[in-house]
Amino acid sequence: MPSSSHSATSLLGKVRKIEIRTKALSHQIFAGEYHSAFKGRGMAFSEVREYQWGDDVRNMDWNVTARLRSPYVKVFEEERELTVVLMVDVSRSGMFGTSCQTKRDLIAEIAAVLSFSAILNNDKVGCLLFSDKVEKFIPPKKGRSHLLHIISEVLEYEPQSSGTDISEALRYLTNAIKKKCTAFLLSDMMDVSKTGEPLYEEALKIAAGRHDISVIDIYDPREKEIPAVGLVHVRDSESGKDAWINTDSARVRSEYARWNAGAAEQRRNLLNRYSIDSVDISTADDYVKGLMTLFARR
Repeated sequence: MPSSSHSATSLLGKVRKIEIRTKALSHQIFAGEYHSAFKGRGMAFSEVREYQWGDDVRNMDWNVTARLRSPYVKVFEEERELTVVLMVDVSRSGMFGTSCQTKRDLIAEIAAVLSFSAILNNDKVGCLLFSDKVEKFIPPKKGRSHLLHIISEVLEYEPQSSGTDISEALRYLTNAIKKKCTAFLLSDMMDVSKTGEPLYEEALKIAAGRHDISVIDIYDPREKEIPAVGLVHVRDSESGKDAWINTDSARVRSEYARWNAGAAEQRRNLLNRYSIDSVDISTADDYVKGLMTLFARR
């Protein structure tokens, strides 16, 4: 079985490269930023004590206050251990890339950075791989070997389906993780109607009510606008549909750019409606800046 052995060696090499690059980034840059951005979001009840001047009245424990006939407040402490879930889009559109890497490769690297940052903060990390169905769920755990397993799956998993259904992934998250978690949705977000309207609002609304969700929208520059390169044969990697496009037509290019901008605006409005932090990261750019921007927004 030489080919399978070669492929396993090649995967290990890829995973090791990503580990070396992203572990250093996590140590040097992201661990502190990650800690400030995501720690303190979960607060656990610790004890009650007598009210002191300046205490937040919203923390009053009215039952204890009535029983002891003196004002008491609930004291909360930061939950040090978070559960992080990476929701990774493995649909066929992720194999597209016109610069130095595909969207799927970039997603794997960002997933690795987030994983190592989480582990440095003693958090558990899980992973949900989805297409137009949930392909695989890796329950949250700690440890390097667990992280390397997640990175391997994100890089090499062969999806059974080719489409994208973000609602399905969000519903699974809501049902599978009962306690509040920090979830990162890594996707090109190509789950829209013909008018560019997102098709996952209801599931997003429910999931965002239970969990702390951030969206990392991965795109390739060629998806935003078409260059004038004559008659081009294109194929939708998810539906398999073929078409010929005359890219020399200014009208065609302009309509495509306008549709794309409209879809992006509808997506932004939806995420803002439910107070979900998000960032767009291109396959042609350095993702460090994008992640720092996302952390700073929190």
